[in-house]
Formats: sequence, C-alpha cells, structure tokens
Amino acid sequence: MSNQQDELAPETTEGFRVGEKKTLEEYNKLDQNDESLRRWKESLGISAGNSVSNPDDPRKAIITSLALEVQGRSDIVIDLTEPGAIDSLKNKPFTIKEGAKFRMKAVFKVQHQILSGLKYLQVVKRKGIRIGKDEEMIGSYPPNTSDKPLYEKKFAQDEAPSGMMARGRYDAVSKFIDDDKTTHLLFEWSFDIKKDW
Repeated sequence: MSNQQDELAPETTEGFRVGEKKTLEEYNKLDQNDESLRRWKESLGISAGNSVSNPDDPRKAIITSLALEVQGRSDIVIDLTEPGAIDSLKNKPFTIKEGAKFRMKAVFKVQHQILSGLKYLQVVKRKGIRIGKDEEMIGSYPPNTSDKPLYEKKFAQDEAPSGMMARGRYDAVSKFIDDDKTTHLLFEWSFDIKKDW
C-alpha cells in the first residue's frame, strides 16, 4: 500500500504554503465594511443560502457520484451513495471503445468548512506496469447550501488508445485529496479497451 500511496502523491510546488485556516464565521466577519471583500466572499458562495451540512457526518467532502461521459453515448453513472458501489468499481470494469473520446465527471458536496485545493489523482496500470499518472486540480469550495446543494466537475477530455496492442484490461487507482493532505476518497477501478462497445 505504501508504494500505491507514493504513486498517488500530488505534485508539490516549491515554496507553496497552505494559507491559514479560517472558519466560515471568521470569513463572514472579516472586514464586514469592505464592499470588494463582500463581493469576493459572495463569489465563493460564502453566506449564500442555508447550510446543508449534516452535523452527524464529520467528512468535509463527499463524492456522491462518478460518471464516464462518451460523445454520442449515454453517460455511465456510478452512484457512490449506494452500498457496495465503490467495491463494484474494480470488479465491474467500464468498457471504452478504442479511440473514443471520453471524460470523467465527479459530483460532490462540501460540508462544515471551506475545502481548499481539492485535487483528483489517478494512476493507470496495465499488467502491473504503470502507464500513466494524471493529476487534475478541482479547486476550492465553500460548504454547500440550499442554493447550491452539489458541485460538479468535468475533467479534461481524453482519448482511449487504439490498436490491437492497446486492447485489454487496465487497472486504476484514484483519489480525491485536498491541500491539507486529507484523502476524501480512495478507490480502485478497472476498464476494458475493446474494438467495439
């Protein structure tokens, strides 16, 4: 598992330091008479709507679904709120037609405090050999409210490899992690590249 953790470590920027953490209440009181700061806080969604955070759930970020979007086909959606959904990702691989253009989409919610620097990391292997590592910045988000109950992030479009040598099973490990190095979701999944759907 430690090798897997090393492979899924986010890239770091030399000299970058995560800023001081503040509560939502501290942000709301911060420079109350500053109009530009008030507009900036509104653009982040701070103070807009009623909180939908579950006080009994300590998690800051909850990934509620993942989807595979393919041009000209219906989305394949995995509802991660269903029991056993994460376990089924490895044993029930997605099928992707060789050469197809596709993208992943995540739907998530943020609770209790501002989530800073959420990233998606993924390592793909074929027959145990690492063939790729992707890292995508998702961003920073305030807790969801009744006005904005969920967030959605569509990742960069990708193209499946093609040709006889590219066909077969691929295994991936993915995680959602933030600037505080908190892992919000870690899961293994598989996909098959095939000649046709």
